[in-house]
Amino acid sequence: MADATTSAAVLITGATGGVGIEAVRALTAKGFRVYAAARNPDAVPRGAGIHPVRLDVTDPAGVAAAADELRAQGVTSLRAVVNNAGIIVQGPLEVVPDDELHRQFDVNVYGPARVIRAFLPMLRAGQGRIVNITAGTARMAVPYLAPISASKAALQSMSDALRVELAHLGVDVVVVEPGTMDTPIFATAAEAAAKAQAGADPAVLALYRDQVAAMERVQASGKPGPPRLVADAIVTAVTATRPKARYSVGGDTRVLGLLSSLPLRTRDRLVRQAIGLDKAAAANTAGAAK
Repeated sequence: MADATTSAAVLITGATGGVGIEAVRALTAKGFRVYAAARNPDAVPRGAGIHPVRLDVTDPAGVAAAADELRAQGVTSLRAVVNNAGIIVQGPLEVVPDDELHRQFDVNVYGPARVIRAFLPMLRAGQGRIVNITAGTARMAVPYLAPISASKAALQSMSDALRVELAHLGVDVVVVEPGTMDTPIFATAAEAAAKAQAGADPAVLALYRDQVAAMERVQASGKPGPPRLVADAIVTAVTATRPKARYSVGGDTRVLGLLSSLPLRTRDRLVRQAIGLDKAAAANTAGAAK
């Protein structure tokens, strides 16, 4: 891929989220023309080199229309497409409604696939690259985060396959794995989970109450990283002459990567101990015995 110039264009989805906003600013600071895609383009930050685009990754017709819009603006090639749009669906899988599970995959897996298909002609023309934002849970699933873990693992697998599929066309595929970052996505996920699970059987919810509380305490005790760290990794993934296949961002992501290499039963035991699930289970058992 040629060196970045002020005429090089980058498309990024999820441009109004915490990481998206930082990435848009970081990419424009490097001289890129950034097509900042979001469901509500009015919420995209304004500035030199930023071009808001209406794009909902769950709407196939809307994704195609966004590609047509870029062509109408004279864009014939792209340096990169950054699939940053994503959501988190969480909670015990037993009480996650089907529509929430579908929404998780529609945004995190089908959405990037739609965007890639729509913009691949421009990427081929620019000998560009695809940057997919996954997570540490792509390599190491976390209890009570089964939907997001599964969706990010699917995106990771899709990225690995595409990296080989597209190599002969001059299009590279890079993955950026963020850990817990200081963005609104986690609070939004918690609110959505509470709303989605409001109709669940209270007796079933009670089976998981102490374990979920233990998981929440562990999450609350961690220190989220600044989203600028992810934005910097995205810039590196877009601009490096020979990029890595994967960039991990955040200490928790690196820990999950290490855990993923352990034997499964050993890994399960360490995760239960770290989160305190065994203690929570013992408390449940003791309470039921009274």
